[in-house]
Amino acid sequence: MEFLIVCPLAFIAGFVDSIAGGGGLISLPAFIFAGLPVHNAIATNKLQSTMGTTIATIKYALNGYMVKEFVIVGVACGLLGSWGGSNLALLADDTVLRIIMLVALPFIAFFVLRTKNLDAFSKDPLPLRKAMAITSVIALVIGVYDGFYGPGTGTFLMLLLPALAHQDVRTAAGTTKAINLSTNVAALVVFLVNGAVLLPLGLTAGLFNIAGNYLGANKFTQAGASIVRPIMLVVLVLFAVKLVFDLIV
Repeated sequence: MEFLIVCPLAFIAGFVDSIAGGGGLISLPAFIFAGLPVHNAIATNKLQSTMGTTIATIKYALNGYMVKEFVIVGVACGLLGSWGGSNLALLADDTVLRIIMLVALPFIAFFVLRTKNLDAFSKDPLPLRKAMAITSVIALVIGVYDGFYGPGTGTFLMLLLPALAHQDVRTAAGTTKAINLSTNVAALVVFLVNGAVLLPLGLTAGLFNIAGNYLGANKFTQAGASIVRPIMLVVLVLFAVKLVFDLIV
């Protein structure tokens, strides 16, 4: 029964995540609904999402979407921020952050609705050093958020990298995947060492997630920025639902 519940949703999560991030908003509830204890659900979800993200990252790299300078600073600052956020999570309650995010989401959604083409920002490119500096700050801040709370990390990167660093959507997708993969691997190692991952379920769900990521990456290659916006709005709605649920429960 766990496989029947988790695997189809892992496929959908992979498709969504490869295009606009936020796949964990679909896959993690699936593991919990299937009856896994929360710590096992988080750990096993990390395994399957890492498998899928690896495929999307490779495909984006082969398609030339990764700019070396952005990837290097993004991964380094993302890992540093995630480490800091994880330590902060041990000291502070995330309720305030959830409330802040819930208030901010309508404004974020309005920005996405108003911005019909995220590629428009790249028509006014920034000098490389300035773009790298902005990418570093974005990766650091979102890395802290990822370590502290997490949901929607990829979506926020896909939104902020074009809007602030003026990366085109394909470059932003490549940078986002590189950051996501590095932070996922770091967390997965911790979960594996502590024996929290249910390997048979995680590996099987990972294969479905790989299929979803592969198809999603192909769709992104074909449609580009036009498909990011509607899927990003779906992810934001799912995130709002999760925030409300978390605050109520």
